[in-house]
Amino acid sequence: MNKDNSIKLFENKNIRVAWNEKEETWYFSVVDIISVLTDSDYTKARNYWKWLKNKLNQEGSQLVSKTNQLKMIATDGKRYNTDVMNSEQILRLIQSIPSKKAEPFKLWLAEVGQDRIDETYDPEIAINRALETYRKKGYSEEWINQRLKTIEIRKEFTDELKRTGISQNKDFAILTNVLTQVWSGYTVKEYKNLKGLKKENLRDNMTNMELVLNMLAETSSTEISKGVNPYGFSETKETVIKGANVAKMAKEQIEKASGKKIVSNKNSKNKKSLGDTSQ
Repeated sequence: MNKDNSIKLFENKNIRVAWNEKEETWYFSVVDIISVLTDSDYTKARNYWKWLKNKLNQEGSQLVSKTNQLKMIATDGKRYNTDVMNSEQILRLIQSIPSKKAEPFKLWLAEVGQDRIDETYDPEIAINRALETYRKKGYSEEWINQRLKTIEIRKEFTDELKRTGISQNKDFAILTNVLTQVWSGYTVKEYKNLKGLKKENLRDNMTNMELVLNMLAETSSTEISKGVNPYGFSETKETVIKGANVAKMAKEQIEKASGKKIVSNKNSKNKKSLGDTSQ
């Protein structure tokens, strides 16, 4: 399945999704949707889904047998097989779950589907929607512009990794972890723990300076890779380390001159309010 994994927000709650380009449809994490509809945490929602699957099977429903599985990122940052359904299946699922949120969720589901179709024909719509989402969360215009730039730099970095032969999701994750640890001194997991994050996106919780240094690490790695033309995981890892060291040296010089630590448990200083900042 050709998929674009991301997270959508319904009433400030995360729902993991994957876009199937061939079918032109979204697939949604069943447990995440149950969590929203039943207003419960992940563990309770997962147990509810187990119970509901047995109930539907006993009733002779075909819904469970048509459920797909995709690898999606869990709270620990790793990818696990996750039960997913498309929009049509989700609408049938909703009928089996008593919830006062059923109707607003149906409207949200329709909007998500239309949004992706619109974005396919006009990518600028996606950019504008991201801008509006960050504004609603209280980020400053300066931070938002910085964050959007990180997306561009990140894509150039991952495109270069692909060119050097990196294709497995786990390898992208490992190299991202290496890059982060070299320049910041923390693994991705340690970094998120430092900021008290769970499902939230780490970059959405970085300060301006942290975003700048992370971009410097990625763009330096990209340029070094283009220069030395590595191939395979080991050679590519060396270019990632060299690029991350450029950002590490810059961080150390700034810290020495300012007398302040760059990486901290603080979120973006330019936000008006701090809360769930996943995107």
